[in-house]
Amino acid sequence: MTQAKVKLASFEAYLAYSDETPMEGRYELIDGELVELPPESRLNSTVAIRVLLALLAAGIDVELIHPGKCEVQVLVLQPSDAANRYPDLVVLRPEHLELTQRRLTITLEMPPPRLIAEVVSPGKTNRDRDYIHKRAQYAAIGVPEYWLIDPMAATVMVLTLAGASYQEVGVFGTQDAIVSVEFPELALRVEQLFATES
Repeated sequence: MTQAKVKLASFEAYLAYSDETPMEGRYELIDGELVELPPESRLNSTVAIRVLLALLAAGIDVELIHPGKCEVQVLVLQPSDAANRYPDLVVLRPEHLELTQRRLTITLEMPPPRLIAEVVSPGKTNRDRDYIHKRAQYAAIGVPEYWLIDPMAATVMVLTLAGASYQEVGVFGTQDAIVSVEFPELALRVEQLFATES
């Protein structure tokens, strides 16, 4: 990851800077500095698209489902936490359509998205970021449901917000259907996410 050489005092300063300065790629704001995110892997992108297709089949409006492109402002809970995240998949609320016309960024002043799903990449740093840091940050902004899609374990952990933290709905394996509290109409089996073409 490369870092742009700029120091920004707040998330609002970052929004103003990124609106005025052409920036290619996606950046997280960490300790006032912009840190470029690497491109998504093909697997992570494919899994997010498969979730999108299942949500569409369940009747969720395509305008509300955003794989990999929606920026979400989060609270900085620990040193070196990012002030913004780009989840692998975000499901917005209908009121977000008006609020994100100019920029696909959910700020702290807006209602939280209905669902955030992250596809866990290999390595301890990535796992800790998704299972610990992002989990705490998404709970802190009130995201009602968080999925951890783990290709290495071939599981999907579904978490639902209970007060200020998440409780586990379940960890679903390849033979299981995913149970969503936020989208009970969803019909999606874990094996559908990890199916490979032969």
